[in-house]
Amino acid sequence: MQALLDTIATLSMPVDAQRLFHGRGGLHPGCEHLALDAFPPVLVLTSFLALDAEALATVQAALQQRWQALAPEQQLNWVYQCRAEGHVETRLMAGSVPEPHVVTERGARFRVHVLKGQNHGLFLDMAEGRHWVARHVAAQARCKVLNLFAYTCGFSVVALRAGARQVVNVDMSHGAMGIGQHNHQLNGITAGASFLVHDVFSTWGKITRGGPYDLVILDPPSYQRGSFVATKDYVRLMRRLPDLLESGGHALLCLNAPELDAAFLQDAMQTLVPDLQFVQRLPNPPVFADVSEARALKVLLYRAAD
Repeated sequence: MQALLDTIATLSMPVDAQRLFHGRGGLHPGCEHLALDAFPPVLVLTSFLALDAEALATVQAALQQRWQALAPEQQLNWVYQCRAEGHVETRLMAGSVPEPHVVTERGARFRVHVLKGQNHGLFLDMAEGRHWVARHVAAQARCKVLNLFAYTCGFSVVALRAGARQVVNVDMSHGAMGIGQHNHQLNGITAGASFLVHDVFSTWGKITRGGPYDLVILDPPSYQRGSFVATKDYVRLMRRLPDLLESGGHALLCLNAPELDAAFLQDAMQTLVPDLQFVQRLPNPPVFADVSEARALKVLLYRAAD
């Protein structure tokens, strides 16, 4: 746990939502089960192994000591989430969590929920992906975006803030899409976004009629029982890209499955849609560095021919 404690001892006051410590990347031996995130004004410690009372007390003392140095006038708010097999819990350890809980990222605002569920409403490892979308859209002339597996619509928010003409969000979760609509409202976005609460695979007709799109974003779960399994379902998405993309349009393919490397996507794209040109693999936020690049989040950019 020492690497985590060392990180805590040198923390700066977080302003935006961000990961602070990423033991899961394997670069901190003995801490592979630990992650520390900031969802200001709350810190969230996640462990994939159960931590005993002594370990939690050690983290509490380290956080309290650093908080006294950073902001002695503010209370320390932190949450512990255990994701150990057979032992899943979320516990408020100190302070409180605001309700509603709204965080920022590069000026955009997002609703999060750190006391329920394992997904908090904003995937921090996709921060560079959202930043790329914002830059790309800002450089285009009012482009049209398709956001598949939209979750809480983070890509849509940043695209519309950057000047997108329209974003079509598709996700089968009513709850996630409801938060996504709220995220647009939080950012003063009152037009340009549509929300289709459907299974992507049963909505191709409506999705295709809404196109073609200048940018298509594919960010499916790697495994979601009954709806998506990357090893068999990602190819079904790839086959649709030529019908969805405008000439010269771009596709952003995202995959967060440690067991599948970038070649899984690249080989399938080369076989199924060879006319789409591979452009680059987007970098992940530096804090998410991994001992194996193949295990880390994959975000690949492709371009359709003019």
